Amino acid sequence: MKQHASPSLLGGAMIIAATTVGAGMFSLPVTAAGMWFNYSIMVLAFAWLCMLLSGLFVLETNLRFPVGASFDTMVGETLGRPWRVANGISIAFVLYILTYAYISGGSSIVSHGAASAFGIEMNSTVAALCFALVLASIVFVGAKAVDRISTIMIGAMILTFGASTLDLAPSIQAANLWPENSDGQSYAIFGLAALPFMLASFGYHGNVPSLVKYYGKQPKRIALALLLGTGLAFTIYLLWLTLSFGNLSQQQLLPVIQAGGNMGDLVAALERSDNGNLGTILSLFANLAVASSFLGVTLGLFDYIADLFGFDNSISGRSKTAVITFLPPLLLALAWPHGFIYAIGFAGLAATLWAAIVPALMAKTVRTLDSQGDYQAPGGQAGIYLVIGFGLTVAVCEIASKLKLLPVFGQ
Repeated sequence: MKQHASPSLLGGAMIIAATTVGAGMFSLPVTAAGMWFNYSIMVLAFAWLCMLLSGLFVLETNLRFPVGASFDTMVGETLGRPWRVANGISIAFVLYILTYAYISGGSSIVSHGAASAFGIEMNSTVAALCFALVLASIVFVGAKAVDRISTIMIGAMILTFGASTLDLAPSIQAANLWPENSDGQSYAIFGLAALPFMLASFGYHGNVPSLVKYYGKQPKRIALALLLGTGLAFTIYLLWLTLSFGNLSQQQLLPVIQAGGNMGDLVAALERSDNGNLGTILSLFANLAVASSFLGVTLGLFDYIADLFGFDNSISGRSKTAVITFLPPLLLALAWPHGFIYAIGFAGLAATLWAAIVPALMAKTVRTLDSQGDYQAPGGQAGIYLVIGFGLTVAVCEIASKLKLLPVFGQ
């Protein structure tokens, strides 16, 4: 009898890495600027550890269910209906706020690109409409269109990020990364306000049930795919922070932050630090990053809305779904065009529930019901409480920073 080959480990790792890395990485240099390079790396590494553990908790829970069980089903069965409702609201909020964030970031990049490449001054309203309408039409066509275009975009992203790295790397200055006469303690305090952005940069948990379907119940293989995929994301973020902080001093980033920290502002600052052909390449990478993130997030939101309201797949049904999916975040982007950083922070706040606290609570529950399961995530009970504590800390820090109870660099 013919044996079917198991899917490659690389394939699963790439699914996780592609889901994790996107336009949100442009928020990292802006939000981590206060604590600068050394502390940024330490906080980022800690966030990676906690978010990897929480993903492994989702895997541990998912393996106790039939293959194909969704995140929503697992939450309902292990924690009950109130948690299921709260988790669903949290996911919907994250999808909506990220859609707004990507329209805000995308319109900023479109405006900047039009001005630098063609000398065309495009206001934020026109740029937001152009960005949203073009990409929303792709989502409206369906998953196949998103799949094909996203594949092309991810390939182009790899090439443009590689080219940007080659252009920026020679101009990295050690004096920028490790400034003289710096007070390390004064830098460290800004790490609290940056935590929600670090958490939001490792959001892949909804893909864990997909990997279980992809591989079958092979916990070691799936866990390794999660480790490699999130590890690749961490490496990319580490490289991006090195390139950004190595080319821009803390004082050079200050105007970017005070202007709102949108993607176009950061790209423009990096362009000014370079004497080569960085401008076009980096703008193209930023456009691809935000467009691919927008397509991935809004396809999930589009399907969620269609299922929630029972809209069919006809032109009429898809039109209703499109209006509910895209109109609220588009109107918000038109009213408040420079909210990219704020939106990513709110996404991190909401994600503390479904990407940290809920996975840890589910793992705690299934271990209580069956302590001899086929797979148990590392760390024991201490790992569970570490992730819950991390989620609660991130939530408190984001609320405190919004209430101006925490120091935020540049504000």
